[in-house]
Amino acid sequence: MTGYEGDEERTAEATAGGFYRTGDIGSRDADGYITYIGRADDVFKASDYKISPFELESALLEHEAVAEAAVVPAPDPVRLAVPKAYIVLAEGWEPGPDTAKALFAHSRAVLAPYKRIRRLEFADLPKTVSGKIRRIELRERTARGGGIEFHEEI
Repeated sequence: MTGYEGDEERTAEATAGGFYRTGDIGSRDADGYITYIGRADDVFKASDYKISPFELESALLEHEAVAEAAVVPAPDPVRLAVPKAYIVLAEGWEPGPDTAKALFAHSRAVLAPYKRIRRLEFADLPKTVSGKIRRIELRERTARGGGIEFHEEI
């Protein structure tokens, strides 16, 4: 493998120890099964805790109102960053305060307090040609603001 052209530091990091590190994160259970958790570069810190968007998205997808979900960090004056979910609703559900309240309640019920969704926006998700969510666009949209954002009521 030749590595990253013009970026020796990144090449050394990816090939340290004689193995190629893809940047994917997974876990192996007691039976030896491997579960994909997400990309290392998607993980973010909120209140000094590392948060995997994949875990939060999986929890949101358990709710009947959610067809698709993507989680990115949103700036917060106290915690520096908090999890923000972009939600595509399932058929028959309407975006609004009642649906947001139900999703925040679901988040509180199934996630640890530091992982809970604190902000939420109903929107279509930008995707690549292969169907992967373009998180960088969601991070940029979050930084710009302008969408109708719901906040968890504490």
